[in-house]
Amino acid sequence: MNILRHTTALFGLTLALLPWSHAAQAADRTAELAALHAADDAWVAAYNAGQVEPIVQLYDQHAVVFPPGLRPVRGSAAIRAYLTKDDAAFVRSGLVYRLVGPRDGGISGKLGWVSGNYLVKDKTGRIVDRGWYFSVSRLEGGRWLYVRDTWNSDPAGTAH
Repeated sequence: MNILRHTTALFGLTLALLPWSHAAQAADRTAELAALHAADDAWVAAYNAGQVEPIVQLYDQHAVVFPPGLRPVRGSAAIRAYLTKDDAAFVRSGLVYRLVGPRDGGISGKLGWVSGNYLVKDKTGRIVDRGWYFSVSRLEGGRWLYVRDTWNSDPAGTAH
């Protein structure tokens, strides 16, 4: 009888703690999703400042970047070379890249994804490009690192 009473008490305690366990998991996922979005924000800040190395550090060493209209860029060295050329031209032109609108994302274990919209403005504040982005990241050593990254301009005349 004593075993039945202890088993019943343990079962009751487990049921009572389930809502807090679910809430804790949801809070962890919210924090991890915020970390993924913070990586995107760091990418944008470094890109606008012409700082390639901080951007490269956001990628896994075997990451693949899929720039629009170009062949995939594979691995840290190739990503560094691509960004060095691309970002230098961007900064020289006086353009500013911004993430806009709502962002989406999700996490499953050590993999996460984010997506959203961007726009690019020239020195006068005129929008010269707008589009979408999508990336997949992996949690490694407490940091989210991009493993796949792509973006594309919207067709002319479309709005978000």
